[in-house]
Amino acid sequence: MAAKSHEEEHPNKAFGWAARDQSGVLSPFQFSRRVTGEKDVAFKVLFCGICHSDLHMAKNEWGTSTYPLVPGHEIVGQVTEVGSKVEKFKVGDKVGVGCLVGSCHSCDSCSNNLENYCPELILTYSAKYHDGTITYGGYSDIMVADEHFIVRIPDNLPLDGAAPLLCAGITVYSPLRFFDLDKPGIHVGVVGLGGLGHVAVKFAKAMGVKVTVISTSPSKKQEALEHLGADSFLVSRDQDGMQAAVGTMDGIIDTVSATHPISPLIGLLKTRGKLVLVGAPAKPLELPVFPLLLGGKVVGGSGIGGMKETQEMIDFAAKNNITADIEVISMDYVNTAMERLLKGDVRYRFVIDIGNTLKI
Repeated sequence: MAAKSHEEEHPNKAFGWAARDQSGVLSPFQFSRRVTGEKDVAFKVLFCGICHSDLHMAKNEWGTSTYPLVPGHEIVGQVTEVGSKVEKFKVGDKVGVGCLVGSCHSCDSCSNNLENYCPELILTYSAKYHDGTITYGGYSDIMVADEHFIVRIPDNLPLDGAAPLLCAGITVYSPLRFFDLDKPGIHVGVVGLGGLGHVAVKFAKAMGVKVTVISTSPSKKQEALEHLGADSFLVSRDQDGMQAAVGTMDGIIDTVSATHPISPLIGLLKTRGKLVLVGAPAKPLELPVFPLLLGGKVVGGSGIGGMKETQEMIDFAAKNNITADIEVISMDYVNTAMERLLKGDVRYRFVIDIGNTLKI
């Protein structure tokens, strides 16, 4: 038997934009979504953020992409249908889906609300679902997911500004909490003022933390201090400034995805300080060991967050009026947006207005 076409694979017709090959160029794509199962929530997609990983995946830069590829894992919208055994959501609710749509529910990570570290986690797009079909992301008109992986968006959060929190937000919120960098009086450095970094500053400030932004771009100083509310700003290429800040930080959240030296960052840490990497450089970084031994310092990593913590993060954002700084675009602008993203030409996150601009 021939394999079913993307349009016929499932009963519910869907429409989105997909990359067809490693060029990463996106174009209109007709496909299908599964029937809403008894534990599933279906929703109309209204907005979807563009994450840097969407760009990597569209071009298969990590070697894991399956085409056609519908990106998007910062997805928000309104519930249209719920399965018979869904307990937490009803039609009309505002909801979101982040980077995950499945996990095994039985491993140590899953039992500790860390589905993001499950060995069998299922990513929101370009992954194989339980039924053997490939997952498609949020650059599309409708979405369906198991209620366990659905996040409730509080009414006071604007949907467009909330969308990037489902990836960028949880990616920085989780390490601030886990590594105890969330207490008043703590001093945290944030490396890189992009999609992740600008949200890290907002969350850390809301937790009462002293924040220093560390950037290669002196031009971002005013933005960091006046608009985002950081306490100080360091240019990583300014050797005098970096030297003056040696040994002053309890922790650093490093959001940079390019290859960069981490030795100077380790120097900024106090004794027993923690450098946490949340960016994903394609090539290995060089790790000097002596500074770790001599200062009892830690280098760690953190990847998104579990579902319980993701809901906690969204609720914290709502309580503290935290949203991402966004540029809302139409669906047909997406390829231009990807080119701009590659150049870092966005303050600080593109969000696609799916509800108003995705047209068949």
